[in-house]
Amino acid sequence: MKTYKLIFAIVLALGCATGVMAQNGESSPYSMFGYGSLSDYSSSSQRAMGGVGYATNSGRQINVKNPASYAHCDSLTFLLDFGMDFTGIVTTENGVKGKSFGGGLDYVTMQFPLSKKVGGSFGLLPYSSVGYSFGGVSDDGGDARGGSGGINMLYLGLSYMPFHNFSIGANVSYNFGTITHDTYATSSDDMSTQALFERELKIRDWGIQFGVQYTIDIDKDNALTLGAVYVPAKSLRGTALGRQYDAENDGTAAIDTVSNISMKDRFSTPMTLGGGLSWTRDNRLTVAADFTYQNWADAKYENLENYENMEFDNRWKVAAGVSYTPNPRGSYFRRVTYRIGGHFNHDYVKVLGNNVRDYGVSFGFGFPAPSSKTVINIGFEYKHRAAYPANLVSENYFNITVGINFNEMWFWKNKIR
Repeated sequence: MKTYKLIFAIVLALGCATGVMAQNGESSPYSMFGYGSLSDYSSSSQRAMGGVGYATNSGRQINVKNPASYAHCDSLTFLLDFGMDFTGIVTTENGVKGKSFGGGLDYVTMQFPLSKKVGGSFGLLPYSSVGYSFGGVSDDGGDARGGSGGINMLYLGLSYMPFHNFSIGANVSYNFGTITHDTYATSSDDMSTQALFERELKIRDWGIQFGVQYTIDIDKDNALTLGAVYVPAKSLRGTALGRQYDAENDGTAAIDTVSNISMKDRFSTPMTLGGGLSWTRDNRLTVAADFTYQNWADAKYENLENYENMEFDNRWKVAAGVSYTPNPRGSYFRRVTYRIGGHFNHDYVKVLGNNVRDYGVSFGFGFPAPSSKTVINIGFEYKHRAAYPANLVSENYFNITVGINFNEMWFWKNKIR
């Protein structure tokens, strides 16, 4: 790919992503709580391995999960990776099944060398996604609920390798997005009497993430890598709005602003600790495992008038995966990378005292493009999510992820003979 074509692809991808990432997330009633369904910054190739990444690094794949990995990039290579996600969800509640579909652009990331020991990365990722729509009827009337939006993260990361096999790094991000929750209420006494209660969070904030990695060379073919990440707890900046719209007989609506407050010191995100271990053999086989912990029980989330109380629980997640390339220099199908993985997640939201949990399995392939170093990563994932001990709503996810990883020799200088 020519340089100008790659630049055009970067600008186009970032421009499209800014407008559509939060709107193309999953559709789940569980996303109505808190900030929605959380993302773990996993690329398409990482999701095919269960979402691991704290202890992995490669000169040919971008790993935003641990910013310490950027220093391992090839000194002549520029990487661009953008991913798409396509999801089908089968929801079951009280024996009644429903189906929904979604998808769109998932992420755009770039990685580049700054010197022999310093690497950088830049991109746009989802932090959370909100999407749901359902209704109900009671003796007092009916209500319908819907929500949309999410939080995106525009980040810039740097990594430094002070000595062989040891690297440190950090991501600084601008976090932005709007989350909207609507409740439409109708009175049973007068069906023409309707009211809309709306809660809106407008986030405009910054964040930081730290990472470290250390590799132990067991012998010439085997290496063991340890990785860790840390994100400090942080008060969110932005505005929280609560409004009520009451329908009038003449068809107009009276607007009452129930609340309009600054999110600072009222809403927050928790501390995140993550650790991982990976084993690599002959640059062909990689086995990795991760553990993530977030103390959401200590996070702040102020309740707005006329809306449900939010109850958070500490979140933890375990993930493991395997990646294998038979022969990086062999025939085409021996150069294909094969991946498999799984995870278990104890989520941060509690519904009527019940914890929300999910588990999943995934597999995928990395197909090298002919006559270039570009790799097309395709992954398939099944995930089951439900509350516990009361099942409430059961969800089965079927995901297809596609990531295109461009690998360009931008910094190669041809010799003049």
